[in-house]
Amino acid sequence: MAIHSLTFAERLTSLSQSQFQTSLPNIKHGIEREALRVNPTGGLATTGHPEALGATLTHDTITTDFSESLMEFITPPEKEPKTTLAQLADIHKFVYENIGEERLWPMSMPCFVNKETNIPIAQYGSSNVAKMKEVYRKGLHNRYGSMMQVIAGVHFNFSFSDEFWQAWCDLHKVENNLDNRSSYYFDLIRNFRTLAWLVPYLYGASPALCQSFLEGKENKFPFKKLGRGTLYLPYATSLRMSDLGYTNSEQSSLNIDYNDLSSYVNSVREAIHTPSEHYSVFSSNEKEGWEQLNSNVLQIENELYSPIRPKQVAKSLEKPSDALESRGVSYIEVRALDVNPFSQLGINENQFYFLDVFLLYCLLKESPKFTQPAYDESDDNLDAVVIEGRKPGLMLKHEGKAISLQDWSTELFVEFKEVAKILDQANSNAKYSEAVEREFDKVKDPNNTPSAKWLSTLLEHDIDNSTLGLELAFEYKTHASGLNYLHITEDMFRQQAKESIESRIKVEQADTKSFAVFIQDYFAR
Repeated sequence: MAIHSLTFAERLTSLSQSQFQTSLPNIKHGIEREALRVNPTGGLATTGHPEALGATLTHDTITTDFSESLMEFITPPEKEPKTTLAQLADIHKFVYENIGEERLWPMSMPCFVNKETNIPIAQYGSSNVAKMKEVYRKGLHNRYGSMMQVIAGVHFNFSFSDEFWQAWCDLHKVENNLDNRSSYYFDLIRNFRTLAWLVPYLYGASPALCQSFLEGKENKFPFKKLGRGTLYLPYATSLRMSDLGYTNSEQSSLNIDYNDLSSYVNSVREAIHTPSEHYSVFSSNEKEGWEQLNSNVLQIENELYSPIRPKQVAKSLEKPSDALESRGVSYIEVRALDVNPFSQLGINENQFYFLDVFLLYCLLKESPKFTQPAYDESDDNLDAVVIEGRKPGLMLKHEGKAISLQDWSTELFVEFKEVAKILDQANSNAKYSEAVEREFDKVKDPNNTPSAKWLSTLLEHDIDNSTLGLELAFEYKTHASGLNYLHITEDMFRQQAKESIESRIKVEQADTKSFAVFIQDYFAR
């Protein structure tokens, strides 16, 4: 077990040593960007995933999430943010060139959708693993409704290098092994969860939504209306992260444990084996029909909603918890980012540099184990900021004491600036400090936040979310047509598509079990 005896100041000072200075530039990032396909009038595209883009089951770069219409673009781990952004731009360009007149929706909250039945569930082929994916999504539809599932986000994957971990473990006088690395990653995760409210404040960009999103649903929020059918909350930052978006009331009683790897794995496993009376109304067998994979609180681990996850690359049909248990944490996935509507790629370079500072800070800072009150406090703070993060004088709670968002943020940014200097030094640039200053501008003036800028544009012109979204969708598609491929050529994309289809066919041909037996065996492992 790792030892956590050094203070933040001691750890920060140590990062000036040569072994850290040479390893810090090797931090790696990858992006998973979700985007809805829409038709030229702004409605949800109900066409199937274009065959020219390949097979979603087996494509490493271009796939779908919940719906055929909800695309997901994945970049590999890279050190340079510019490289990742260029790869992402290449993916966007190729997709734009193969979806005809359709566009990509540039924001998190969905476009105008008539009925939930018009949201086509993603299809992955005829294999057992493909059917499992489809049944899982049917379960999500039955449990939460499809509308919630077509909210888009950006996932930011982040990892330290082997050389960094060697230096870090040497500093703490512990062995550089999987257990200790995982323990330190969980230190980072707990601090991130405590400070997760800062992410929607800085990057939330969904203060408004289309009225169709709430059709037939009860909600507790005092929405105001603008345009023909847009609802908004004056101080909201990220309705995507609110009770309207990624929530699961059944999960609130799960008590997922973030104190160490073993506790986390055990609590997640317990969740996928905890029966839910609420979900038992949906069938989950061959005889009655597959309306979900099972009637437990979580069908599978992917259903767990969290602003951050520990990750390990899973092998074929390996459960995420099994991968973590056998090989430890290899990277973390930040899931609290709205799609940035002011970026053609859904994320910009400044976000990379600031998130590097923020996540390194979360590792450097002392990280007490979570108690239930501390965990509840972190959730309450996040809930408050997504709904009214820009409200003047908004109060949060820190270690049981009230503190204003403004004061807490200002304290944090004093230390962020120190971390940024270390990263600047290691990378021989000033980009980290510049990124921190840009984000601090949002603390000093909430009008600089993306949520405020988005809402002020809507209010100034009395236009709907959909109107502005469609304008940007057209602008971004037009812009992409004038770009050149920088990392992945068109021929490479076409080869990837061809190979992914061939791989999907091989998976289908390799099936030897009925679907019922396949599912039984999967959960018996």
